Amino acid sequence: MKTNGGVVDEAPLLRVWPTVVHMLADAARLRPEAEALVCGDERLCYREVVACVAGFALELQAAGIGAGARVALVMGNSVDIAIGTFAVQAAGAQVVPLNPAYTASELAPMLADADAALAVCDAAVVQTLDTAVGAEPALVALRRIVIGDRPGMRRLTAWRDRPELADRLPLPDPQQLSTLQYTGGTTGRSKGVDMTHAAVAVNVSQREALVSTRADDERVLVVTPLFHVYAVAMGLYLAAHARGTLVVLARFQAEAVLETIARERITLLAASPTVLVGLLASETFARADLSSLRLVTSGAAALPEATLGRWEAATGCPIVEGYGQSEAGPVLAYNPRHGLRKAGTVGLPLPRTEIEIVDLATGRVAQPVGVEGEIRARGPQLMRGYRQRPEATAEALRDGWLHTGDIGAFDADGHLRICGRKKEMAIVAGFNVYPREVEEALCAHPQVREAAVVGVPDAYRGEALVATVVAAPGAAVDGEALLAWLAGRLVRYKVPQSIRVVEALPKTGVGKVDKAALRAQAMATQRP
Repeated sequence: MKTNGGVVDEAPLLRVWPTVVHMLADAARLRPEAEALVCGDERLCYREVVACVAGFALELQAAGIGAGARVALVMGNSVDIAIGTFAVQAAGAQVVPLNPAYTASELAPMLADADAALAVCDAAVVQTLDTAVGAEPALVALRRIVIGDRPGMRRLTAWRDRPELADRLPLPDPQQLSTLQYTGGTTGRSKGVDMTHAAVAVNVSQREALVSTRADDERVLVVTPLFHVYAVAMGLYLAAHARGTLVVLARFQAEAVLETIARERITLLAASPTVLVGLLASETFARADLSSLRLVTSGAAALPEATLGRWEAATGCPIVEGYGQSEAGPVLAYNPRHGLRKAGTVGLPLPRTEIEIVDLATGRVAQPVGVEGEIRARGPQLMRGYRQRPEATAEALRDGWLHTGDIGAFDADGHLRICGRKKEMAIVAGFNVYPREVEEALCAHPQVREAAVVGVPDAYRGEALVATVVAAPGAAVDGEALLAWLAGRLVRYKVPQSIRVVEALPKTGVGKVDKAALRAQAMATQRP
């Protein structure tokens, strides 16, 4: 079946498990003593991980938390969040991962919307959670488990020496809901994305078809947060699929990442543009031992071509960039590990995934190759819908297609290029401008490390562009000189009205540039 960008691969996938819990159980059966999970000084083999997952899952079920219930994990990167994710799913409940850095006012509406039966949280989150519960009457009965080593706290590693529990590991129904993932809210109030076990599991196998792993021979490093769909899909699930080792860092710190790659002999780094930019800027990067790395995956945000080029030139280790969103399992496309990789694109549609570029006005008319439009997709990995938001669900899922709100185009080889978000598109003097294009141009300047562009209201042009940049290490960026440089590379209406130079771009909790904050700053300081 052909699309306007490539061919839908209908060939059978190598292996599709009913759920990711089944996948983990198989890994433990085949490699029980193999190292599965590493975080700090803690190391667990697959036998121990499955014992812990089973122990907590059985405890949840005994407490009446099973099918139809939801459990919030308000935790940073740790052994416990990895175990907790699988355990909630094994119990038949729906895991609700939430950012532990959220304020009480951010947490309260999500917990209330989820109608969570239980919150498992880090000790550092307790006060925030208390405030959220106090502000939201619907949360008064919320039970909680506090993770930590002090009295009254728990660890989800308590069952590691109970191997007999593996035989009692509950296996959920593939058609039940597995995950309730709240969107980042970059285009409005966060929505809860309902994913089934079957959709999550098939997406692991779809991704494997393009970004293949080496069975029993991968050591995967995750530094992005495990409450985010990218780290779960490309770290937690990927490592279990490969029956490999997942190494988790509690937080991103460039020197610690580089040291961990060398010490743990990491073969695959699940990164983001923010991570890669930070590593390249580190003073220790040039002398770091990265010889064990075989592959870097990049997701969660668009990767500037300049960053990809600098990384591959310095390390010789390829980066494969992909594309997706919470509503899509989350992966829709990837540059293949073995095959044609194209910088500036997010690769090819996954098997059993159909992607079309459609007109912006109706979202129904397929566009020719090379023409930009909204990306829509369909496949077995799509969400069931937004929790308790039928109107939003109907808007996103139309005639079996997920309308992503992203702008893209296919090239002649069937590779997908992302141009920006539909709602981020600025109309400057009647012309459509996608900030991503301007950001790429800015990042190509040798003195620019990062760049973000937003549109703001303008009485004369309708909208005007404002750019915010971070200088490369040791560089001094002159905004006016950079505007003059851009004028030689972009048509006049795409050149920003002004450029702000800052020490760091504001980021959301999952490492994406916070464009809402940038837009507010730009509007507060823009020239009349």
